[in-house]
Amino acid sequence: MKESEVIIIGQGPAGLSAGIYTSRAGINTLILGCEPKIAGDYDIDNYFGFPETLSGKDLIERGMKQAERFGASISCDRVIGIHFDDTGRYIVKTENDEYRTCAVILATGVSRKKPPIPGFEKYDGKGISYCVSCDGFFFKGKRVIVAGEGLYAANQALELVNYTPDVSICTLGKESTITDEFMKQLEEKNIKIIGKGIASLHGDMNLEKITFTDGSEIDAAGIFIALGDASSVDFARSLGVITEGNFIQVDRDMNTNAPGIFAAGDCTGGFLQISVAVGEGAVAGKSAIEHVRNTCRGAGK
Repeated sequence: MKESEVIIIGQGPAGLSAGIYTSRAGINTLILGCEPKIAGDYDIDNYFGFPETLSGKDLIERGMKQAERFGASISCDRVIGIHFDDTGRYIVKTENDEYRTCAVILATGVSRKKPPIPGFEKYDGKGISYCVSCDGFFFKGKRVIVAGEGLYAANQALELVNYTPDVSICTLGKESTITDEFMKQLEEKNIKIIGKGIASLHGDMNLEKITFTDGSEIDAAGIFIALGDASSVDFARSLGVITEGNFIQVDRDMNTNAPGIFAAGDCTGGFLQISVAVGEGAVAGKSAIEHVRNTCRGAGK
């Protein structure tokens, strides 16, 4: 398993700004994620210090070069899970590797994905869950479904096998993007892929049954939502971090309620602007530096 003192998830303005501060302070820093949305053909006219129009791609490339100049490592690798381990650190699992880290900064922007499942709100918290590590225990030995089509869904399904052997993945009618390597792991655990959409949910107080778009039905006690790639809010929920809607709750120093977990940028809500994200990234970086020095280095871990 690889080691890094700080792992930043997200290569947008907030993540790169945080990485500039942590790496410049001599903290071993890894920035994970792939090209952010802003790196497309966006024109930016209101960023301080640039009187001419600046493209989003140019701004991100400059930020990456600056972070690398101070020693940050940047890798285009998708994060599919974060877990607290028994040493007081965090395990960050990606598509290709696993890392142990002292601090995590969540900076992947905001996700506005809602599951395309009619009536899911009725069973939110009554069978619908977003967090295996939080709620898996309540589904011991019961049939559960993971809703999603990618590696995030595959990883959640593999985690659920620790609580129940009866796990399936429902792609909600989308084409699966799960890699061959993960498909092998799913087959070994007898996790089946259901390629149909969900038409309706049933149950008096809690979820009891799922009807698919082809009219078939199965009994199921739970659906774990894991659509597409995991967002900052998805990771936050998996760690028991307090969220409000699609946003992560932080204090003025970008601390979440979980020690060593920080968040910055659009995922925290507020004024969703690049300049704000850069500022929050700097604050999160400063807080992560203090956490590493006082908690991990100071404890001799």
